[in-house]
Amino acid sequence: MGKFWSLLFLTVPVFGIGVFWWGMSGYMWLPQDVSEHGHTIDHLFNFILVLTGLVFLGTEVVLFWFLWKYDNDTNKDPVQFTHGSHNLEIVWTILPAATLLFIAIYQMNAWADVKLRKPDMAPTCKVTARQFEWRIQYPGQDGVLDTIDDIHHVNDLHIPVNEQILVQLESMDVLHDFFLPNLRIKQDAVPGMTIPVWFRATEQGTYDLVCAELCGWGHYKMKGRLTVETKAQFDKWLADTQQRQETLK
Repeated sequence: MGKFWSLLFLTVPVFGIGVFWWGMSGYMWLPQDVSEHGHTIDHLFNFILVLTGLVFLGTEVVLFWFLWKYDNDTNKDPVQFTHGSHNLEIVWTILPAATLLFIAIYQMNAWADVKLRKPDMAPTCKVTARQFEWRIQYPGQDGVLDTIDDIHHVNDLHIPVNEQILVQLESMDVLHDFFLPNLRIKQDAVPGMTIPVWFRATEQGTYDLVCAELCGWGHYKMKGRLTVETKAQFDKWLADTQQRQETLK
């Protein structure tokens, strides 16, 4: 009976790795990447996944071997007790620490590109999170935010394709999270803080804009959309939106 449980235990890593392999083959994996830096984020994700996957597989194989070899029904060797190994403890402390240090160094440029190297430009728009919507504000003809001619919209962020975008992110109430899955952008919106977020979309289309932080009972419906279009289409949409806004005044 012990051999049966050993084989049943072995199905856990086999099934887990099989599911990941099936997903990575394109059936159910990361959303389409349409950003300038997305390939770097995806590379780091896959690298860490493979690294931790190998450790997981090795650990599971060792556990299976112990279950199989020392099965109570077939193993007649007497029990042997040990007080542990100081050298072994040092090894399995140093190896994870060295691995984490390597990952920290390996990802420094990716982190700097997304979080530290802010482009020297005026904000394209301001996105203000509130329960449970995204308020989007574009500068008017004066090119300055928070003036009387600003253009306002809700849950529909428009940007031109292949242009550097700088978003001024804020929150009106609680902690939210500005998440653009297709652009690999995820940034907390913290009350009382103005946080810059920058990216460049490389393909036209309509993509998800969601909140990735539990922000209250209506969190599930705090969903907008990102529309990436040509510069001419963006300028026309901006002008039409401003005209409708002026008409409603």
